[in-house]
This record gives sequence, structure tokens and C-alpha cells, in this order.
Amino acid sequence: MRPGDFFWYDVMTTDMAAAKAFYASVTGWSAQDVSTANLTYNSFNLEGRGVAGLMPMPDGAPAGMRPAWLGYVLVDDVDAMAKRIVAEGGKLMRGPIDVPNIIRFAVVADPQGAGFLIAKPHMAESFTPPPELDANTPGTFGWRELMAADGPTAFPFYEKLFGWKKGDAVDMGPMGIYQLFNNGGENMGGMMTKPPQSPAPPHWGYYINVPAIDAAAAKVTAAGGTILNGPIQVPGGQWVVQCFDPLGAQISFVAPKR
Repeated sequence: MRPGDFFWYDVMTTDMAAAKAFYASVTGWSAQDVSTANLTYNSFNLEGRGVAGLMPMPDGAPAGMRPAWLGYVLVDDVDAMAKRIVAEGGKLMRGPIDVPNIIRFAVVADPQGAGFLIAKPHMAESFTPPPELDANTPGTFGWRELMAADGPTAFPFYEKLFGWKKGDAVDMGPMGIYQLFNNGGENMGGMMTKPPQSPAPPHWGYYINVPAIDAAAAKVTAAGGTILNGPIQVPGGQWVVQCFDPLGAQISFVAPKR
């Protein structure tokens, strides 16, 4: 894990019990209550390691705000990066905030309005984290996707702040160019201009690895979710399905086979 990597993900929801049941059914995650006196929070765990978090919608959330997934990007200095984000045309939405002995974070948005978090965990010198799970392990996050207001102009912001590099640019025909990106290694995501018919504002989306896409899609619907798109095969040969969970948070799944 290096600065500029997505390293954690939270889903904010209106019904934590229902969300726990859905993700347990589709991904096999277990949920561990790690709430504090000031924060209701569950950790979604896989093979003894946390992979994501679950929390209620925050107090004072804007009217009409719907459940959503948010990704955290690792930075060396949250306060300094928050100032740089604003200087580059982004927006500081909340923070920086310190959760003692756990993490310091800020909620931000890029210049086109797509939200995410920047964060730095507080790691005690005596703490030894469990081994990282292998890439593509079912239940881990396998892809990150920015649907921008204007894809070609979205990348330089992230390149300047996080050092991301362009990978291949895939011509999607009428849908435009899908730009892959990496953080000094294998591709970790893509970005493009969101379809004009989409009512959603610019946003980041996240894909969870599953063994086979048809089985995952069946689990989604059986557990009360809604299929938005797919299953479809994407460049590179993998299969994806894009969904809403039962509470309305958008989440996608990616698999090596149908």
C-alpha cells in the first residue's frame, strides 16, 4: 500500500441490519461491531481482515442524500493534501477530522464534483496488521471507476495530486474513451465521461471481486438488490454487473468468468 492507493471503503446506509445481510449473502463478508461512544460503525471482514466499513447516514446529511459507497485514498498528510485539493479546484466538504488512535481523514470532491476521502491511519508502533489479501481475492475490491462530467479533463487533477499514471485508453465507441489508470503498478481503475442520459452527478464507483458473475447477479436479486447493467464482458475479458443494494447504494461486481 502506497500513498495514492485506494485503501478503504465505507457504505453509508439507512438500515445497517439490512445492509449487513445483503453483503454477507453476496460477498461472504462478516460484520464486526467496532462502534465507539461517538460513532456507530461496523467493519466488514474477510478472512480475519477488514475490507470495508458500514455506518449509518450521518446526522445533518443533505435532504435527498441517498445511501452510497465512498473510497479512501491514502495520503502522507491529510491537512496539506486538503489544502492542495482546494488550490487545484476541488472542494473540502468536511474535515480534516481526527479519530483518536484510528485515522485522520477529510471528505473532498474533485473539480467536477465527484466525492471521495483522503486519509491517513494511525498505526501504533506495536501493531502488526494481518497479511494483505492477494489481488482478485473474492470479497476484495478489484476496480474503481470515475464517471466524470468530462472524462478527458478529469485525469490531470488526480495525476498532479496523487501521482497516478495513465494506462491504456479504450475506445468505447459512442460512449467515448475509457481511460485506465494506475499508481505505479497494475491498473487499478478507469475513468470516462458519464453517459448523457445518466441523471447521477459525477461520482466514483467501486467493484467487488466475485468468483463468477452470473452467480453473483443471482445473489444480488435474491437478497433484494437491483441489477442496473449487465452482466457484460469488458475489455480485458472480465465480466461485470452494476447494481443497487436494497437500500439504494450503488455497488458493482467483477469476475474472471461468466
